[in-house]
Amino acid sequence: MKFYTTKGDDGTTGLLGKGRVSKYHARIEAIGALDESTAAMGLARAQCLDARSAPIILEAQRDLYKLMAEVAATPENEEKFRSIDAARVTWLEEQTDALSEIVQMPKEFILPGDSPASAALSLARTIVRRAERRVVELHDAGEVANLELQRYLNRLSSLCFVLELLENEAAGRQTTLAKR
Repeated sequence: MKFYTTKGDDGTTGLLGKGRVSKYHARIEAIGALDESTAAMGLARAQCLDARSAPIILEAQRDLYKLMAEVAATPENEEKFRSIDAARVTWLEEQTDALSEIVQMPKEFILPGDSPASAALSLARTIVRRAERRVVELHDAGEVANLELQRYLNRLSSLCFVLELLENEAAGRQTTLAKR
């Protein structure tokens, strides 16, 4: 089995459905940002110290995989790949709310880098935010219909922030405030 197809050598890539688009198409930019989000969350998961973090991150990564498929689906296949709904957004809210009860929320902006896992989660949060912007762009252009996708990504970035705080606490580190 080969690990390459050569089909993209012409600068195009396939979607989940008929047709190909350029590799710099807005849909591919969104898929790329979602892919980066999943990878960054994996980097964070590999470094987590608190036992609660990794299972939550893993489930979010699986959601991102499904979300990426929905974004990659052509309009005639969109319903077939739809799996992110209000229930998944609620799940994120529940996780964030539960963790918010056990971490100390800073009253100011923070700087990343107090522990390896928290730094990775901060990076993941910023990449998720970029993915969110790309998905909103697709939605506004009428290329993606499911509004729950952008809601999910918005909540996921909040979850990453709370997990960052949790991981600092698990590492026994104080979260660094941006102002002195």
